[in-house]
Amino acid sequence: MSFSEDIKTVRQMSQEAFAQALGVSFTTVNRWETGKSKPSYKALKMISEYCKANSIPFDVSKKIMEG
Repeated sequence: MSFSEDIKTVRQMSQEAFAQALGVSFTTVNRWETGKSKPSYKALKMISEYCKANSIPFDVSKKIMEG
C-alpha cells in the first residue's frame, strides 16, 4: 500500500480535521494523499502518535524505511 493510501485509511475524518489534529495544514495532508509530497520524519512521528492514541494500526518504522 502506498503512503497516500495509508493516510486515507488512517485519518478516518476530513483532511481538514486530520490536519488540525496533527498540527499541520490541510494542504500538507492533501499533498500527502495525492502523492505530491511525503511527510517528514517529524510528521511521521506525529501520525504514529495520533494512531496510537486512537488505536489505529500504523507501522511508522516501515514508512521510514520506504522513505
